[in-house]
Amino acid sequence: MAQDAERKTRGRDWKESGLVFTSGIGTPLEPRNVNRHFVGLLDRAGLRRIRFHDLRHSCATLLYEQGVEIERIQDVLGRSSPTITKLIYVDATRQAQRSTTDKLGYLFEG
Repeated sequence: MAQDAERKTRGRDWKESGLVFTSGIGTPLEPRNVNRHFVGLLDRAGLRRIRFHDLRHSCATLLYEQGVEIERIQDVLGRSSPTITKLIYVDATRQAQRSTTDKLGYLFEG
């Protein structure tokens, strides 16, 4: 685990926080640094700039499209309500819309 290696390298300078993602000395990540690094990654990959938070929406939408129950998505996102999770994080996609409307096709069959 990378964090274990950093912990050993830093020795007494390591600040135990109990967090999974930390700075090189174990302290919480500074949001501005995360955003700056993320923008750099997008630029290097030639992708359009999006907010780091948009990854949360994408995760929820992709899980929903794969048929994951909204309650499980709620757990992944750490939300308290499945209704709020669906309203805020699950975007209606063209694929989901098409699948839904295709189910009405039986009405028009000969």
